[in-house]
Amino acid sequence: MAYLRNKSMEFLKRFEVPAKNPSEDAQRRWREAVGTLVKNRRRRFRMVPDLDKRSQVETERRNIQEKLRVALYVQKAALQFIDAARKTEHPLPEMARECGFSVSAEELATVVRNHDAKALRHHMGVDGVARKVNVSLADGVKSDEVGVRAEVYGANQYTEKPPRTFWMFLWDACQDMTLLLLAFCAFVSVAIGLATEGWPSGMYDGLGIVLTILLVVMITAASDYNQSLQFRDLDREKKKIDMQVTRDGYRQKVSIYDIVVGDIVHLSIGDQVPADGLYIDGYSLVVDESSLSGESEPVHMSSAKPFLLGGTKVHDGSARMLVTAVGMRTEWGNLMETLSQGGEDETPLQVKLNGVATIIGKIGLVFAVLTFTVLMARFLVGKAHAPGGLLRWRGADALSILNFFAVAVTIIVVAVPEGLPLAVTLSLAFAMKKLMEERALVRHLSACETMGSASCICTDKTGTLTTNHMVVEKVWASGAAQTVSTAKGFDELRSSVSENFTRVLLEGVFHCSGSEVVTSKDGRTSVMGTPTETAILEFGLEVEKYTKVEHADAKKLKVEPFNSVKKTMAVVIASPNAAGHPRAFLKGASEVVLSRCGSVLDGTGAAEKLTEAKAKRVASAIDAFACEALRTLCLAYQDVGGASDVPGDGYTLIAVFGIKDPLRPGVREAVRTCHDAGINVRMVTGDNINTAKAIARECGILTDDGVAIEGPEFRAKSPNEMRELIPKIQVMARSLPLDKHTLVTNLRGMFNEVVAVTGDGTNDAPALHEADIGLAMGIAGTEVAKENADVIIMDDNFSTIINVAKWGRSVYINIQKFVQFQLTVNVVALMVNFVSASFTGSAPLTIVQLLWVNLIMDTLGALALATEPPNDAMMRRPPVGRGDNFITKVMWRNIIGQSMYQLLMLGVLIFKGKSLLRLGSGGDVSDAQLNTFIFNTFVFCQVFNEVNSRDMEKVNVFSGIFSSWIFPAVAGATAAFQVIIVEFLGTFASTVHLSGRLWLASMMIGSGSLLMGAGLKFIPVDPGSEGSSDRHDGYQPIPTGPNAV
Repeated sequence: MAYLRNKSMEFLKRFEVPAKNPSEDAQRRWREAVGTLVKNRRRRFRMVPDLDKRSQVETERRNIQEKLRVALYVQKAALQFIDAARKTEHPLPEMARECGFSVSAEELATVVRNHDAKALRHHMGVDGVARKVNVSLADGVKSDEVGVRAEVYGANQYTEKPPRTFWMFLWDACQDMTLLLLAFCAFVSVAIGLATEGWPSGMYDGLGIVLTILLVVMITAASDYNQSLQFRDLDREKKKIDMQVTRDGYRQKVSIYDIVVGDIVHLSIGDQVPADGLYIDGYSLVVDESSLSGESEPVHMSSAKPFLLGGTKVHDGSARMLVTAVGMRTEWGNLMETLSQGGEDETPLQVKLNGVATIIGKIGLVFAVLTFTVLMARFLVGKAHAPGGLLRWRGADALSILNFFAVAVTIIVVAVPEGLPLAVTLSLAFAMKKLMEERALVRHLSACETMGSASCICTDKTGTLTTNHMVVEKVWASGAAQTVSTAKGFDELRSSVSENFTRVLLEGVFHCSGSEVVTSKDGRTSVMGTPTETAILEFGLEVEKYTKVEHADAKKLKVEPFNSVKKTMAVVIASPNAAGHPRAFLKGASEVVLSRCGSVLDGTGAAEKLTEAKAKRVASAIDAFACEALRTLCLAYQDVGGASDVPGDGYTLIAVFGIKDPLRPGVREAVRTCHDAGINVRMVTGDNINTAKAIARECGILTDDGVAIEGPEFRAKSPNEMRELIPKIQVMARSLPLDKHTLVTNLRGMFNEVVAVTGDGTNDAPALHEADIGLAMGIAGTEVAKENADVIIMDDNFSTIINVAKWGRSVYINIQKFVQFQLTVNVVALMVNFVSASFTGSAPLTIVQLLWVNLIMDTLGALALATEPPNDAMMRRPPVGRGDNFITKVMWRNIIGQSMYQLLMLGVLIFKGKSLLRLGSGGDVSDAQLNTFIFNTFVFCQVFNEVNSRDMEKVNVFSGIFSSWIFPAVAGATAAFQVIIVEFLGTFASTVHLSGRLWLASMMIGSGSLLMGAGLKFIPVDPGSEGSSDRHDGYQPIPTGPNAV
């Protein structure tokens, strides 16, 4: 036994793959280990990518990128000469002319795709192209023209692989080799039966097998098709991106799929360029074209380099672009068509269960061969002693041998648990659909699985723990702090500062901003931008209203947009308040801005030297704001004479803003749920440390023995110091994205934790990619962050993250329930047929009956057990490690105990059933009744054991049974169809009518599984050693270690 166990452990090592970014070697290794013992390769590996095809797709992608790289970066005279020689004419379609356009779609697409500056000059630049596509660069496209433009220039959609129809899934289900063998046996049986017994009795056995096969195939195909519909809906959600455009003179959000040629698109950091287009205007625009060209160096865009390609990412800066080509007329469209064929990686649990299925399949094959051998041996021995011996053969003999073969094949059908890996897919599809309803979009299947084992969550503060509905609560200006959330506070602020001060303040507020005040069609004024910027601009609008002083428009000479590394943004304008001379404004993190100031603005609008004493007073005001859980930002300015560069220091401090961002309702309870579940929550934020500590205490993250640290101090620690410090860290403030990445790397590497991390910015991408589960924010998150994430939290709510963890645990434990249930059926079905064949010379369960049992334990069992919703008790268990066993000792206890009970009951019935049930001592009628009773009892044992499997440890297995309609519906339908098979389909299923007494006896013996299950749960399970963390509650993590089964 030890030898077999070691061999199986060694074999199962080949079925270990990491949850994220598995190597091709690991993926090929487990595929090879599965070998040829697969009943239906098309169905079992439907959710597994074809590595050869993926390799071809990757080669094609690289070829496209190389072609683009040459086109974009190799600007040689020879190539330009060749292009000029091959220049083709693009006639204007009649429809385009009638609609008022004077350039064709192909010609426009060619200009940007080829970076053809000469052609752009021929069209009179961006303004000329705008005239030819009949659009105003100020007002954008008219809404009533969108449909016409889509018809003339195409829609911004890409060619996708057509969805698989139900008939394709039906065809896949029909590829099962064992079912095909049984169908062949059935047709031979019909032929022999008709020849020996005549019509119609000669065809009943074969027709019964065919009808059962059709039932199995139809239910299997329907289940698979339903899963595909769920995944299709999720894929559609994944591709939803909203862009900001100007239409009808107003800035508004539209879907990326509704972008048309002529649209004026607003781009900012982290955005995906939605289509090919031309740069109109902007500030410091830097674009990452690596997704298209493979070049890692970002490209600076300007009026001199105006060609923007769809699918690239905005690395820095902001701009407006004119869309010139959409959909399949862009290179990104061609690339997307290629990438859609790659498929998603299999999950660790799918791979692990493929290994389990392969081992059990080999055992089943051995039992099938042994059963066939025993049946044939007994038949030949009996034949040898019959009159005529082995020389006299009849049609009935051929039918018997055919039946022996069919029984052996059917044992393989039951023994090879093809449903194990597919149950993971079913459970994940169900969980992902439910999570979508709860505002979490799972981008990668494995993330939902892995989240169930998360032991640490590194979360942002703003928008995740807080509401992200910000308002300026307090302002420090001219040496005093004022509460400006009330009318009285505004009056006090107005009385303490002069008009000159107010003008400088408003100039900084409105011009040093990445957001914009817009007026909607109904005349309402609103702010479009980030919540922080929105709060400050709304404060500016209130100042204008109270002081009757309005800010003046000014030309921006230079803009340095905010990013999380600098923690500031800066702008240089031609200031009307400085006689049109350049004036620089700086806004950002309080400590950073204050450190770059040399003076401070007093109430009259005059600059005073920022002495050390005054600097301390400002710092005290900042700390006071932060201790009240207010986000703090500073605004400063500097007149820069004739230069337009942003100065490094020497600024004059204008004001300090204290911005209120209330805690989200339910966050404190969600954090407490995490702690109850043994999940450590760490806050990682760019905010002031006092603000971070105040919020962390309010929501229960920061405890008395926890550590709050700033990013610069954390970065300065040595590896040994980090090893000692990291377990205590609960808050990290003023952190850079690199700090988050370092924390995640060390938590995974040093402490082997399963880490989930949230992120919203472009610079968070490395941490999201490094973490076991990357969680991007759906509202505040950039497209770059979302692309690198495994799960998108659509409402940016921390409580939603807890739901993901809960469903992750539910998926894992549901699969454990199903495996426990299926292995019990496997063991009992194999042993009953083998033992019966050895001692009586016949199998009590016929082919049709075994196929029905297979349907119960495979498709229907997975549907019932793998779709159970989570319960709160799952979040009162500690998290689990990476290397624990999948089939736990608790599960083995239940499997062995239930199998022994069922084998004992069925064994007694096989050998003593007639006398115990008073069926008579002999005759075909009593044999048929006994076999029907054994079949009926066996099925009811499985129905009740299915109920028993709902909870592997608790005695009360009926708790929450109606929380989902699926389980009671499947169990009820199984019982109802069993009645139909026994009472009405006896001709095909080899059953006979059972009396009420026998029906009651069957159900009583079956319900004994419940009593047996309850008794087993009082047997304590020794967790043992070997580093396993099997626990009495039976909950286990995703398996990755060598002792995984």
